[in-house]
Amino acid sequence: MDGLPFSQAAENNRAPILQQLRTLLVEARSVLEIGAGTGQHAVCFAAEFPHLRWQPTEHPDQLGTLLPRCAAAALGNLASPTSLDITAGPWPSPWPDAVYTANTLHIVAKSLVEDLFSACALRATEGSRLLIYGPFNYGGQYTSESNARFDEWLKERDGRSGIRDFEWVRELAEGAGYGLEADIAMPANNRLLSFRVGAKPSP
Repeated sequence: MDGLPFSQAAENNRAPILQQLRTLLVEARSVLEIGAGTGQHAVCFAAEFPHLRWQPTEHPDQLGTLLPRCAAAALGNLASPTSLDITAGPWPSPWPDAVYTANTLHIVAKSLVEDLFSACALRATEGSRLLIYGPFNYGGQYTSESNARFDEWLKERDGRSGIRDFEWVRELAEGAGYGLEADIAMPANNRLLSFRVGAKPSP
């Protein structure tokens, strides 16, 4: 081990996410990552997409976890990590081609999820993408027993958290001007949702 902050979940899911991003980010030149955690995704994806400027962000209280790995990577297209509070910003200008966030919607309160979409609605331009990775419920039902147990653990830890309903997230996205491009099944009962401003909502 290199002694840097480490997430086993991020290590497990970065390869399957990367496989999908090779298609979803082919036209992008800038990405804002929200809730970058240990920086494992930021470093991996910045290295794999040298044409991208990857901006990792984290809540001010957690920025110290993100900084070490990004600094050690010393990648020219990996921007210095910055603090970002979903409720207050600061949000980047100009707006990036894509916003990416992994395993965040079920961790933060529902009001913060709403704040995220509100911020995107105010700033995103035609063609802007929003990529969201994590577990989701469908039709108000868990997709697996493991997700049901995970949701129970989340709510015991923090009553404001919990696995979100896909339909609610899609409604928020459409209200912010984003159409659903793809809902991609991922390993370990997770999904990768791709929304784009101007995309015709899928059935």
